[in-house]
Amino acid sequence: MTYEQAIDFLYNRLPRFDRIGAGAYKPGLERTLALAAAFDNPHRQGVKMIHIAGTNGKGSTAHTLAAILSSAGYRTGLFTSPHLVDFRERIRIDGAMIPRDEVTAFVERFKERAGDLEPSFFELTTVMALDWFARQGVDIAVIETGLGGRLDSTNIITPLLSVITNISLDHTSLLGTTPVEIAAEKAGIIKHGVPVVIGEAEGVVRDLFARVAAERGSEITFADVAMPLPGATVGVDGNEYPSTPFGPLHGQLAGECQVLNMATILTAVTILQPFLPKITAGSVADGIGHVTELTGLMGRWTCLSTSPRVIIDTGHNPGGWVHTVPQINNVDATTRHIIIGSAADKDVDAVLNLMREIKDARFYFTAPSTPRALSVDALAARAGARGLHGRCYATVAEAYQAARAAASPDDLIFVGGSNFVVADFLTSLRG
Repeated sequence: MTYEQAIDFLYNRLPRFDRIGAGAYKPGLERTLALAAAFDNPHRQGVKMIHIAGTNGKGSTAHTLAAILSSAGYRTGLFTSPHLVDFRERIRIDGAMIPRDEVTAFVERFKERAGDLEPSFFELTTVMALDWFARQGVDIAVIETGLGGRLDSTNIITPLLSVITNISLDHTSLLGTTPVEIAAEKAGIIKHGVPVVIGEAEGVVRDLFARVAAERGSEITFADVAMPLPGATVGVDGNEYPSTPFGPLHGQLAGECQVLNMATILTAVTILQPFLPKITAGSVADGIGHVTELTGLMGRWTCLSTSPRVIIDTGHNPGGWVHTVPQINNVDATTRHIIIGSAADKDVDAVLNLMREIKDARFYFTAPSTPRALSVDALAARAGARGLHGRCYATVAEAYQAARAAASPDDLIFVGGSNFVVADFLTSLRG
């Protein structure tokens, strides 16, 4: 089997959520446990792990924690989703993607050992990551949930620490239609006796997390109480945290949402230090200040050009856009060129309502190249109903070419609304 054949099998022979949505979702851990057993239970082979769930911010949190751990000298695995351009972005050790021949060899072994199990794409990918981390002897692995928590494939692990970043409405057809219902699913990653950090939670959601943690004998820490960050300032090219337990820190990731993520990250680090004593103030500063170089993270308010300023961001739900809109407005620009597309199963109307607050905006509507895409005509119609008008483009690349032609050096070009839009954009840049 070639690498291309292995990728074709993963993409086209297995149910894949990022292509077909809910039809690929296979809740329950039975298949993942059976698959893991066929690969000698890699989640039980002594690798320390950190488990991260949440509606927004879990990717930034996972990558930043991995960067800190790598900077501290720990051989660190990182499993995240989705990928943007290359499947191997999902599985990394110290920032390096899993080699192509490892992907191929795993698929071949799957066919030999467990080909009758019929797992989903994510179930197979989860076990691939755990297997590679175990065989490579990593010191610790940061594991991000795919969807939810309780029934997510990654929930077969028993970590050193569980982290739940926040709760907002997303994937409501699968996880529940209220914040409490969604929180109950995320709380499923809280394990007996394993400490848990909660990033953002208020009212009944906060009470639910506290109750579940008490029932499971898990020490719970709320980051907003444990880690105030006085004087934190938000910049276009990074955030400043002048007063933390680790000294003044420069965060490479920018925006108000990253201030909230940083409280969660630093709270997690303080809990992890007794287990991982090589973590120092220096490794914290290095990881936070160089997360993109250390882990390959892209799409979190990533600036690709300064004249005009080109920023890409994968935020795709109202909980993310609450922070993205003010961030766009804070950019010093004469005109803000907004290239926007969406998956059809997202709460597009709520996002568009938020986008009405963008100042001096010119909109470029498009559709990403996925079967789950909302058509450009439907997006434009729903935007128009909310007073947002612009032109339609068949592809993200065409929309960007139009925006680039229209933009002056002091303008902003923003590309986002969906992981798929950012993926198409980055793919087009690679030619």
